[in-house]
Amino acid sequence: MSHNDQVTLESKDLSKTYYSTDPPTQVLNGIVLSVKKGEFLVVMGASGSGKSTLLYNISGMDRPTSGNVFLEGRDLTSLSDTEMSRVRLTRMGFIFQQAYFLNNLTIRDNILLPALKAAPKEKEIAIARVDKLMERFGIAHVGQHGTTQVSGGQLQRASLCRALACEPSILFADEPTGALNSSMTVEVMDALTDVHSEGTTLVMVTHDPACAARADRVIYLKDGLLIDSRELGKWSRVQAMQREDDLLAWLRELGF
Repeated sequence: MSHNDQVTLESKDLSKTYYSTDPPTQVLNGIVLSVKKGEFLVVMGASGSGKSTLLYNISGMDRPTSGNVFLEGRDLTSLSDTEMSRVRLTRMGFIFQQAYFLNNLTIRDNILLPALKAAPKEKEIAIARVDKLMERFGIAHVGQHGTTQVSGGQLQRASLCRALACEPSILFADEPTGALNSSMTVEVMDALTDVHSEGTTLVMVTHDPACAARADRVIYLKDGLLIDSRELGKWSRVQAMQREDDLLAWLRELGF
């Protein structure tokens, strides 16, 4: 199947039902999705529409009730938990609203940890890569600081460095700016835009149209269904406001 060369991630008839509730809650309903290599895709929708559940299911952090997820042609749904953990560690990067750093480690050691875990024999390579990433995202000078000694924006840029430390084929971000003020939000989105411009595939959940306007494409979920999708093309600072306005008009039509 030649089209797979260009598809990094796809889901087929992906559904997720939680049976712990009475009656059971269907959160995702037959999602068919395809993410191209190097694409920046944003998932939007009202609160409770299934955005984060979708992210967790396509990234193997949670297992769908039915349907399949393929990463680089490999069926993730057929993997054991151990195999899935390995794929997450080596082929995927994650950024969440909270940084989830270990408080007893420095910023640099937190960033290094997954890279060393992924390839213990390549310690020197990992260290060099992490130092380069920290330099690139302007946090090299806080590398020896504790997690409570840096700003929220610095902490999220550190999360980004950690996510990129294993050179993943895809990066997942769940509300990465959700806990940040507006200037820190721009700081983190600039860093993500930079990463995407170098060819990293990016899937992000956000409720912020200004963040979403940076994507190549936005999909909209409602009650666990993918109801619409919009191509935005390449982002440029010059057209940022116009893109945001256009996107907002589209979102309002959908009842956002």
